[in-house]
Amino acid sequence: MARKIGFYGVIAYCLYGLFFYWYLFYFADTNLPFEYEGSKADPATFLNGRELMLSEEYSKIRNIMFFLSTPFEWLLYLFILLLGLSNAFKKWAEHSSKYKFIQTAIYLIWLSVVTFAATFPLNYISYSLSKSYNISTQSFGGWMKDALIDFWINYGTMVIIVSILYWLINKSRKRWWFYAWLLSVPFSLFMMFLQPVVIDPLYNDFYPLKNKELEAKILEMADRAGIPAEHVFEVNMATKTNSLNAYVTGIGSNSRIVLWDTTLNRLSDDQILFIMAHEMGHYVEKHIYFGIAGYLLLSLVGLYLASRIMEYVVGRWGKALKIPSVHDIRSLPLFLMIISMLLFVSSPLSNFVSRYQESRADRYAIEMTKDSNAAIQSFQELSRAGLSQVNPPLLVKVFRYGHPTMLERISMLEEYEIKNRTNKSE
Repeated sequence: MARKIGFYGVIAYCLYGLFFYWYLFYFADTNLPFEYEGSKADPATFLNGRELMLSEEYSKIRNIMFFLSTPFEWLLYLFILLLGLSNAFKKWAEHSSKYKFIQTAIYLIWLSVVTFAATFPLNYISYSLSKSYNISTQSFGGWMKDALIDFWINYGTMVIIVSILYWLINKSRKRWWFYAWLLSVPFSLFMMFLQPVVIDPLYNDFYPLKNKELEAKILEMADRAGIPAEHVFEVNMATKTNSLNAYVTGIGSNSRIVLWDTTLNRLSDDQILFIMAHEMGHYVEKHIYFGIAGYLLLSLVGLYLASRIMEYVVGRWGKALKIPSVHDIRSLPLFLMIISMLLFVSSPLSNFVSRYQESRADRYAIEMTKDSNAAIQSFQELSRAGLSQVNPPLLVKVFRYGHPTMLERISMLEEYEIKNRTNKSE
């Protein structure tokens, strides 16, 4: 049975990969509808021939990497179970210590090292790809440093979460998913509070915006929007990437508006003000808190479904997977696989909500700045810097895009520009 499950798993992964290769490289049409040709959303109007070619190449390869990497994680967890590695990890942990918490920590270090090593080739290919297309400027040493920081942060977090999770499963076989969700609420909020001041500075240096004249303009805008901001932060990303970005992070008194220094270096003040107005739109419309509420709701449903699916799988294939029961820590790879699958399946919904919020923030920004030309140019520059497709394939948009496509964003701004011009002439 174990061999049959493994065989069908590999066949399913190969068929899945072949489908997306065919879809992305032969079937999907990324050409602009004819009505947009020659408009400001047409990449041919702001990218040269080489940039157009590189954008298509890079986007296709990056998209196939995305669609291959997530199911590879599922296949990896499946083989950790089928090959008895999870069983071995538990035995080694039990032989090393008599304390349950230490056993969990030792089990997790083995699981983490194996998954890190198995996924390293794909991660390295992704890094090399961005490097060869001049998106990444980071040295291999710098990339490895960030990867190891990720590893230890994830490991430390997992030790706490998994220890509590399996304690709850052993205490309440039927309702553990609900108690786990209740505990996840304060934990998630606490981690979001810590993110800007503890975790993010491990990767980069953050400091108040150096350009005080620009900061004054941004703070004046924030004051008009009713946002109690004292500083705008910039972060030194130029040593890692040529991409542009700005974002809002944290909650409560630790919330921050952050600008990448690449954005400051490549965009004009008017373009940056539009981007800042966009981030303020998220604050004004309370998108961060709606996002937290949505995440908590999805996690409640996800944990319930995970509990039901785990019971079914262990009951039917537990022997082949070498899992004696759900409450045994050897079931952890199965739990992680199911959670990953549920996140992938739910991503179209979460991305749809995110695209709606981003669209609202775009509209807020253009209403605040009234500068459609700077807004359009900022999106054009974002496309150039990231070699992103203006009109990506449907499945890419559905599964990958938390923002509207550049075609949608620039077209909205052009419509605003035409409408504004018409209103003035009247």
